[in-house]
Amino acid sequence: QVQVAESGGGLVQAGGSLSLSCTASGLTFDDYAMGWFRQAAGKEREGVSCITWTGGGTFYGDSVKGRFTISRDNAKNTLYLQMNNLKPEDTAVYYCAAAAGRVCPSLSLNGRGFRYWGQGAQVTVSS
Repeated sequence: QVQVAESGGGLVQAGGSLSLSCTASGLTFDDYAMGWFRQAAGKEREGVSCITWTGGGTFYGDSVKGRFTISRDNAKNTLYLQMNNLKPEDTAVYYCAAAAGRVCPSLSLNGRGFRYWGQGAQVTVSS
């Protein structure tokens, strides 16, 4: 049984930093591209970032480029998201997901092509 679980997040003031982690079990972690998504209240899910199976390729949504960094440690079956210079509009529930394969589906598909999902972690940025 595949399990994906996020940790981290919380409350931070604008301009601050937070990090998220995601662990996956029940799958061969380094066979999957991994991604981060977010959904703010009343809004559609948005693709934040994706990293290929080796970590050699990374992709970001326009709204987080230059501020967020995705990384992975395949030895620990763990995905990370470092979020810097946070803005109130970054407030959302953040989800970790494993893609259906080794390459990243387009983030503009808002999650289509991702197979396994975590339950989400709340990130709140106060102004």
